[in-house]
Formats: sequence, C-alpha cells, structure tokens
Amino acid sequence: MPLENRRNVIEIFCDGACSGNPGPGGWGCILRYQGREKELSGAEAQTTNNRMELTAAITALATLTRPCQVVLTTDSQYLVKGMTEWLSGWVRKGWVNSRKEPVLNRDLWERLAELAKVHTIRWEWVRGHAGHPENERCDELARKAIVTLGAGRTC
Repeated sequence: MPLENRRNVIEIFCDGACSGNPGPGGWGCILRYQGREKELSGAEAQTTNNRMELTAAITALATLTRPCQVVLTTDSQYLVKGMTEWLSGWVRKGWVNSRKEPVLNRDLWERLAELAKVHTIRWEWVRGHAGHPENERCDELARKAIVTLGAGRTC
C-alpha cells in the first residue's frame, strides 16, 4: 500500500491472551483512523490463545462499515501466516492442514476470511512483549477482560 495513501488507512492492532491454554481468555484491539482511536475488548470462559487472537481481528474488521485500506498489526504469527500463507491451501484442500488433519478454529478462519475479502489488508507481525506500545495496550485490554470475566462469575 503506497505511503501517500497512509492518511486514509485504518490501523488495527490486536492481541489475544489466555490464562491457561485452554482456559479463560481475552482479546483486545485498537482501531485508529485519522488520529481517532477506538478500543475494544472481550473475554470467553473456556478458549485458547489462538481463538482469542482470531477473535480480536474478526471483531476489529467487523466494526468497519465500508471497504477500507487496513494495516492490521499483531504479535500472532498464527494469524499473519494463516491469512497470508495457509488459508488458500486450507480452502483448496477442503480445510485440512499439511498433516492431513482438520484445520483448528475453522469457524473463526472462515469468518475472518469473509470479512477480509471486503478490505485491502496488509498483515503485519510484531514481536510480542517487546515494547510495541499498541501491542502492549492490546495485551493489557485482553488481560483486563479476563479479570473482568472472572470477577463476574458466580458459584
């Protein structure tokens, strides 16, 4: 995506977290457009870190109301490689992976692929817990969502 169009790009940052894997999990994302930001987060009682990573991206893209140019930044190689390297092969092979096993999280991959079709997306990976401010904030949002979920539980 040319830098001269950067002004019209929606930046999305997302992260997922799990307390145990599987276990309670949370996700967080930041959407940024022309200086404005929106933060979103949520949690599930029993999930995996990969499902939370995918859920963060799905939620962020589902928030967009028209086709957009997007730069989506995540610390999940699973998410980036899934969308840029593996997805087309999974679809072509009937949703089995290179080991001939069913693709995990197919429901979320299908939803994400459907949402992504509408947009022009550049998928970017950053190292997690390495001081990237937006990634750190998304991690914080995800972890707070897990705590909030736990606080809301009843016996």
